[in-house]
Amino acid sequence: MPFVTRKSLLTLSVLSGVAVLAVAGFVWSGIYNIGADDQHTRPVYALMETLRERSIEARAGKLKVPDLKDSARVTQGAGNYNAMCMGCHLAPGMEATEMSKGLYPAPPNLTQEAVEAAEAFWVIKHGIKASGMPAWGKSMEDEYIWNMAAFLQELPKLNAQQYQALVESSGGHSHGGGETKPHEHPEGVEDDHGDAAADEHGDMKGMVMEETKPHTHPAGTPPHDDAAADHSGMKMDKTPAAKPHSHAPGTPPHDDSPSTTKPAADEHAGMVMPETQPEDHKNDGHQH
Repeated sequence: MPFVTRKSLLTLSVLSGVAVLAVAGFVWSGIYNIGADDQHTRPVYALMETLRERSIEARAGKLKVPDLKDSARVTQGAGNYNAMCMGCHLAPGMEATEMSKGLYPAPPNLTQEAVEAAEAFWVIKHGIKASGMPAWGKSMEDEYIWNMAAFLQELPKLNAQQYQALVESSGGHSHGGGETKPHEHPEGVEDDHGDAAADEHGDMKGMVMEETKPHTHPAGTPPHDDAAADHSGMKMDKTPAAKPHSHAPGTPPHDDSPSTTKPAADEHAGMVMPETQPEDHKNDGHQH
């Protein structure tokens, strides 16, 4: 008898080892399609669905549900639902969205099915792994999550007009409304997010630009066009025009235009260009 028992245990151990290796080989092979556009096999889906439901029930059952009949709770929760949940779980009279179509498992249409309050609270707060449902508890306090759970008790009873009226009268998801605590600012500092956003997009408030001062030209030198160098009032030091020079008798004048051309860098506002020095022609017979 003891021999048979040891033999049975050895057999079970071998079979268990083979099963573990088979599962590991299956996972490592990558043969299972994890894409959201390919459904799970029935056994896998049933296993995951049972695991999800039992996990939520076991934890939500320990929660103490507050009074959710208060209309103020429902109204406040409507705003947060509209801002945070509607894209996946839809609203009355609303067609499926790109998001709701693309998620798998498909998010439930909460306008057509009721969710028990404690379970709704737990799922909103903690999310669900590998499902696209985020854990809103990382950014929302419990009070506001309960308000959303209260709204979900009423959502299946609403038509499109009633839903919209609740959303428009809700303070949820306004600044410091339902998503997080309102944040405090130091004394004397204004809460002006509009200006801050504008600063990020090029509206440099508070920067004082110097007006370009008029400058004079030497006698006999034609004025040059400053339009290209004048960038929105930014000050730029101009490169002085080259001084005229004389030629020895009998020597034809040569074209000095390359030396008097404004440098390309002069097109960039705010850059100070060094003064151009006259060239010293020692061997060409010209006197400067």
